[in-house]
Amino acid sequence: MALLDTPARRAMPVTAPGELLDAFLALRREARLRHRDAAARLGVSEGEAVAAAVAAPPPFSAVRLAPPWPRLFERVPSLGRVMALTRNEAVVHEKIGVYADMSHRAGVGLALGQDIDLRIFYVAWAHAFAVTEQAEDGTLQRSLQVFDAHGVAIHKVILRPGADLPAWERLVSDFAHPDQEPGLQPEPAEPAPPPPDDAAVDVAAFQAAWLAMADTHEFFGLVRRFGLSRTQALRLAPAGHAESVSPGVLRILLESVAAEGLPIMVFVGNPGMIQIHTGPVQNIKVMGPWLNVLDPGFNLHLREDLVSRAWIVRKPTADGVVSSLELFDAAGETLVMVFGERKPGRAELPAWRALLGALPREAIHG
Repeated sequence: MALLDTPARRAMPVTAPGELLDAFLALRREARLRHRDAAARLGVSEGEAVAAAVAAPPPFSAVRLAPPWPRLFERVPSLGRVMALTRNEAVVHEKIGVYADMSHRAGVGLALGQDIDLRIFYVAWAHAFAVTEQAEDGTLQRSLQVFDAHGVAIHKVILRPGADLPAWERLVSDFAHPDQEPGLQPEPAEPAPPPPDDAAVDVAAFQAAWLAMADTHEFFGLVRRFGLSRTQALRLAPAGHAESVSPGVLRILLESVAAEGLPIMVFVGNPGMIQIHTGPVQNIKVMGPWLNVLDPGFNLHLREDLVSRAWIVRKPTADGVVSSLELFDAAGETLVMVFGERKPGRAELPAWRALLGALPREAIHG
């Protein structure tokens, strides 16, 4: 997978799906751009570009799929060995394996396979397509691509050699949407409400609630209950529970865990999906602005220049304190979180704490 750029968006001079598709394919061919980048260069979302290919002939075609999303997505294990891809603006997380042990409840889903580990938030899903694209060598790449209401990619399932093609064809047939007209009208994104001023926050109550946590999963609800942004919550954390570090420390950390063979957990997500890698990392490469993990079965690509802040965060649990490195962009959006490998009922590895303790600190500022 690719190392993606994010060119400045510009006005799209054509609006008809056919014209958009022609321009999209020409730009990809001439500039050798990936889907997201070609769409951005044309001033449209990636979802709009994919939707323009509905009912189109090769080399790029799509079938619009219909909900219910949990029922659709829980058919993915039948496809066999695939690549799972989840990304946000600055990070791409890819895992190869088989989807397994899938379930859902109240709009939240799980995939708990040995290699593909997901937390799924179906409320953010708006559009899904089965995409077939012809590569330069003539082979066909098939993928399931999911987008939010704004046309931003949530998750992709990319078939690998040896995947079950009859199962793919059955899935596409069973979930084909009655509307196979090309095109997609994205909803405009609403700006996030501003967090409260620090002076309006009951900091003592917030810190007491932080110290009373028994599980790391309580943190999201805690931040939401006090109406804070995540980075604001870290600034207001109890003493010793959040430390600002240099934005470039992930490179140092990955090289250290690779050298020591220390297993970690890498979380990358967006509003509709969180994807997790658990295990060691080995092959760390820097290419231009991209920091990469290029291991068999797991790839990570991070735009280091888009990391604005980094924090070491410590959360109390029933098993003791759990520590993480968390990276954020300039808008305060979470890009990636890294933990030491652990299971419920087990304490955090001392070697992981030692590596975090050795990272270069930075003065805390707003």
